[in-house]
Amino acid sequence: MDGQPSAEVIAEIKDIPIYRASLEQGHFPLLDKPEIARGFPDNWMTPRLAAALKTGDAEFVLSTGTHHARMQIIRPPYFLLRSYYQLWSEHPDLAATWEAGCRRVSLTTVLATEHVARVNAAKRGEEPATVPDTADRQLDTRTSYVNLRLDPALWERDDVVRMLAEIDAARQAHPRGWYHLDCSSYHLAHLLRKIGTWRLWDAFPPPASIVHAYEYTPVNVRRFLEQHFACPIIDLFGSTELGYLFSSDRRGGYRPHLDRMSIELLPVAPGSEIFQLIVTSIRNPYMPLVRYRSGDCVRTQDGTPDPAKITRFCGRVKELLPTPHGPVSQGDLDRVIGTASSRVFVHQLQVTGEHEARLAYTTFDGNPVQAAEAAALESGVRELTGRRCRAEHRAHLPIGKSGKYAWLATDT
Repeated sequence: MDGQPSAEVIAEIKDIPIYRASLEQGHFPLLDKPEIARGFPDNWMTPRLAAALKTGDAEFVLSTGTHHARMQIIRPPYFLLRSYYQLWSEHPDLAATWEAGCRRVSLTTVLATEHVARVNAAKRGEEPATVPDTADRQLDTRTSYVNLRLDPALWERDDVVRMLAEIDAARQAHPRGWYHLDCSSYHLAHLLRKIGTWRLWDAFPPPASIVHAYEYTPVNVRRFLEQHFACPIIDLFGSTELGYLFSSDRRGGYRPHLDRMSIELLPVAPGSEIFQLIVTSIRNPYMPLVRYRSGDCVRTQDGTPDPAKITRFCGRVKELLPTPHGPVSQGDLDRVIGTASSRVFVHQLQVTGEHEARLAYTTFDGNPVQAAEAAALESGVRELTGRRCRAEHRAHLPIGKSGKYAWLATDT
């Protein structure tokens, strides 16, 4: 399959300037983020889109860049939220909490909280407050955001007590005491550690279902969450510009949610079994994407480019580490670390020279790993990357400006 668009897709894009040359040539090359931005928004403008922008049926937003440039896009209001709600309502492990009318509490990056506050302030024609109150952090009648700090490792006791009170308010609003917790897995793990430190377990009502959807979840973080919760813990994969494409089940397998979408897998390098995700989507009517290079990496069950066999989402193409054995992804390093020690929490591989690296890490209990585990970490990294490695315990690894962690640092 060469990924060329179907007749249905062509009917949707026939008036969009960015696709004019491809339509004339009868061939669509891969679509990269710089090409999307070149001439924006005129390269996307059609009479339909111009009318939608005037009526408010379409809006300009920025994609949520982690460690790469953010991209301006056009989409219907609440496009990502509707995609989330549709998936929540249809997922076999989550549908019960959707149908029961659970409130959704979102514990994720402060940037997400600030976005909601800006939207609500704009509706009133005001600037958002420096510290948005509870009402300004309410996305709709069902969803509220609770985090007000960039780095969850630096939450203080008052921060945690406030968030727990807001979570409990969502629980009390439901006749059965249920709520749905939407989170970054790292943020939830930090919350659990803080609750344990300050012995606040009685103030934390367990959720009826959990979704983590904001960044790659390491093996050890997943294990840590599963030790604390009996409810379904589901991973969602998607993006601001595409909506949600895949979700995990309770056993860790992935199921597609490709409404008005198709995908291709292309190797990130010749011979590599890491594949980059290429998406064709007409789900967003104002900015349909044809053969869009999302920048995400996957691995499949048998190392073949079959989208039906995706078993892991393993990071970003721009964050691959070149090695003598081929590119290494975030997921590859995570697998090595999870095998060597279940105690490692946040970790970062810091490239310190042509043949050397340092593995900086924190642990769930705050103490360094034992000597045998440190040796296993170092040898595992050396075997994976071809670099001599020294494992170094840290009390704290700071989070990035985006509110997400960088697994790789090449400028140290």
